[in-house]
Order: sequence, then C-alpha cells, then structure tokens
Amino acid sequence: MDNIIINGMAFSMPLFIIAVGGIYSESSGITNLALEGLLGFGAFCGGLTVAVIEHLFPAGSALPMYIALFAATAGGAAYAVLHGVLCITFKANQVISGVVINILSLALTAFLANQINTAVFGKTSNKFLLAVSPRIDIPVVSKIPLAGAFFTSVYPFEFIIIVVAVMAWYVLYKTPAGLRIRACGDNPHAVDAAGGNVAAIRYGAVITSGALSGLGGICFAYSISSNFSPSIFMGFGYLSIAAFIFGNWKILPTLATCLLFGFARSGGYALVTKLELPGSYSDLVLTMPYVLTLVLLIFFSKTNHPPRALGEIYDKGKR
Repeated sequence: MDNIIINGMAFSMPLFIIAVGGIYSESSGITNLALEGLLGFGAFCGGLTVAVIEHLFPAGSALPMYIALFAATAGGAAYAVLHGVLCITFKANQVISGVVINILSLALTAFLANQINTAVFGKTSNKFLLAVSPRIDIPVVSKIPLAGAFFTSVYPFEFIIIVVAVMAWYVLYKTPAGLRIRACGDNPHAVDAAGGNVAAIRYGAVITSGALSGLGGICFAYSISSNFSPSIFMGFGYLSIAAFIFGNWKILPTLATCLLFGFARSGGYALVTKLELPGSYSDLVLTMPYVLTLVLLIFFSKTNHPPRALGEIYDKGKR
C-alpha cells in the first residue's frame, strides 16, 4: 500500500499542475487542448538546459534539476504565446489551434533534440539524459503507519508543485486578477465594459497555462525515466484535460481527480507485481487512468458546467 501511495503521488502531482494551467486558460475563455504540446516543449527546454550546464556542477548536485524546472516553466510559457496569438490575436479556431500545437511540439522537439545532439554533443539521439532526482523522507511524519507514505520518498518537485498550486488557487479565487480571469470566461463583454483589457487578461491566462504545463512536463521527465524524450509524454496532457473537466474547472476537485488517476495507475502496477504477471501486463496498466476517464465520463459528464464563454471568439464590436 505504501508503494501505491508513493508512486501515485509522484504521478498525480505533475498531472495536477498541468491541469491547473488548463483551468487558468479555460477560465479566461480560451479552450486549451494544447497542454500536451506545452508540457512536451517545456520539458524539452528543461532537458536541453541540463545537457548544456550539467558539466558546470559537481556530480550529484541538485542545482541542475532546479534550473531545469525554471527553464521548463519559461519554455512552456514562451510556447504558449503561439496559442495565444492564434486564438486571441488572429481569432483562429481554438480546438484546431490546440491540436496543431500538439503535433508541432512533438515533431519540433524530436527534430531539435536530434539535431542538437548530433551537432553539439556528437551523438545520434533525440533524448537528453537527466540526473536521477533525489527523494526525501520527512522526519517523524514519514514513520506514521500508512499516512506516512505521503511523506516518504517524496520528489523535491512535489513540494514545489504544492506551493505553486496554492499560489495559483489564491490568485484565481481570492484576488481581483483572478476575478477578471474568471469574468473573461463567463462574460468578456462585461469585463470590457468595466474597462478591462480582455485580450491582455486572456494572454496572461494562456501564458500561465504554458508555464505550469512546462513545469509539469519536466517533473514527469524526472519521475518517469530520468531523461527527456518526446515519446514519454503521450497522453498526459489529455489526461490532465480530463482531470479538470471532471473537477468542473475548479482546482480542489481537480486535485482529487488527479489523485484518483495516479492511484489507479500505481495500484495497477502493484497488482501486476503482486500477482507475478508477465512484464507485458505493465503496458496494460498504463491504460488504467484512461479507462477510468471513460467510466467517469459516463456518470459525470452531464453535471459539468464549463465557463459560459469558453471557446467563443471575442469580438469587441459585438455586444
């Protein structure tokens, strides 16, 4: 049971912070199916940063990892500008924009990683090797039976994600800036009439979405395989979209959904090990969160209430 909790948390936290990014974007009225591409591009930026600077630090230093987290956050934010330009400035279809950005990110990061590795590092690969992230046991509380597993073998990025998520929750629900973001998703004309700049607010929300997605992407890279590879993120962005939809575009219910997905995944792996099934069954376990998504879709899709102006192209001249 302890391993289910430990591994479930390691998967749930990056998924959660990506979903929070999606909530920001869609709360402002911009549909964001581009989370898959944003997390992949952010992780690429973080992986490239480690490849460039790792020789500057002694072996075993954790500093490259923290620098990679910052680089991934910045990279995801920069790539999200493209989605903002297409959807806000040029008023393109938001769904198509998200799909194209996902496809472009996969192809672009694979190409760039291959070219950079060949030209700079002299090796043919589309991967960037990351150091193994340290894991931390919290004194005293980690010894508590069962509940102590939540404080055992914790990745440092899990603490960072929790802090960032609390800040994101506070901004979205307790500040005037958050009120304006949510108002843009419900009634952008009212925001404009009150003197707000709808385009600027939506740009800020989309860029925030990219930043949080990039952070989640590099955290996945560290926890899943200790390297950046374009292929390791397949489906995680879409799973985070499912999480915040089932969370009804609210941060705390979305956290609960992400934990459910994470524990379903880690519980499946534990079951395969317990029953001593062939290793090929582990691939089947990867489908557990997606199967759970389908089940939740059947029972809860009718109770979802997205922002009223979600996906609508804002035209200042129409009131």
